[in-house]
Amino acid sequence: MIKQSQRLVEDINKLLPRPVRIMEVCGTHTVSIFKSGIKSLLPQTITLISGPGCPVCVTSIEDVDRAIEITRKDKVILTTFGDMMRVPGSSSSLQVERAKGRDIRVIYSPLDAIRMAEENYDKKIVFFATGFETTSPSVAVVAKEAMKLENFFIYSVHKIIPPALAALITDTKVMVDAFIMPGHVSTIIGSEPYIFIAEKYKRPCIVSGFEPMDILESIHMIVKQMAEGRSEVEIQYKRAVRKEGNPKAIAIMNEVFEPADSNWRGIGVIPKSGLKLRKEFEKIDAEKVFNISVVPAPKPKGCSCGEVLRGIKIPPECKLFGKVCTPEHPYGACMVSTEGSCAAYYKYSR
Repeated sequence: MIKQSQRLVEDINKLLPRPVRIMEVCGTHTVSIFKSGIKSLLPQTITLISGPGCPVCVTSIEDVDRAIEITRKDKVILTTFGDMMRVPGSSSSLQVERAKGRDIRVIYSPLDAIRMAEENYDKKIVFFATGFETTSPSVAVVAKEAMKLENFFIYSVHKIIPPALAALITDTKVMVDAFIMPGHVSTIIGSEPYIFIAEKYKRPCIVSGFEPMDILESIHMIVKQMAEGRSEVEIQYKRAVRKEGNPKAIAIMNEVFEPADSNWRGIGVIPKSGLKLRKEFEKIDAEKVFNISVVPAPKPKGCSCGEVLRGIKIPPECKLFGKVCTPEHPYGACMVSTEGSCAAYYKYSR
């Protein structure tokens, strides 16, 4: 393993045509890069920057506020994944609201919420559904099952990756020469949705696994493409990802959800980058059933999460990093999740 990594690094040094900026889109890649010390192995001419691939980090302030507003309705139990509990809204978080007495529960699977609805028929069970294409198919399965129930609802803030990448590429402030694509998302959608990035914008794209050697090999594949004057989408993570993805997962996701404009924290509204329940599933659509309305929230003062998520800044360049904003007391969403860029920098790179 050590000799193999040394050979890859030596070859990267030989092939590297010029300084390059590579964005790893997925938060899991960011954590693996820091834990394994990959940056210290690479030449200084390669800059690795983190992207918007942490679903907790990109959930907007307004969406957190709407979830909090739902908890204030009569006889409601709100369920969500653990990382969402500490994500700050405009003036509170789900964790704070639970401490005040709201019925908010952490679940490990959407099926847990279904069981809760079956066991609490006198309550309204709402699942705050976050995540990318990785979790959307399982939520779609639950949505179909939930149509049999009268007390189960889904508040979907699911997001999809390709439109966000298109928004990044066309942002003149974002300087990215190539992408390490998310492995988990790509097991569902495959590699074909990224083709426009290589063909139209001439950025090499490598779908990578999460082991340190996977990432190092992916960087080598990017540098080789650039040395040969190519811009293509390649799969390094062949043990899990196919070009066409998972057709069954895609089919059920498309059956239940449809694309919608979505608000990404720190970035803004990206057209057709979210997933909302189709009209046939309005019965369980919490946003429609509960008639939620919140006031648009201003950007938290001094927080650079938006610039970090777009790769314009690294976390230490935020004046709040490690001072006002820490994992114990997160001011911005990038410090909440273990996959957040700020949390990774704080833990491994200070």
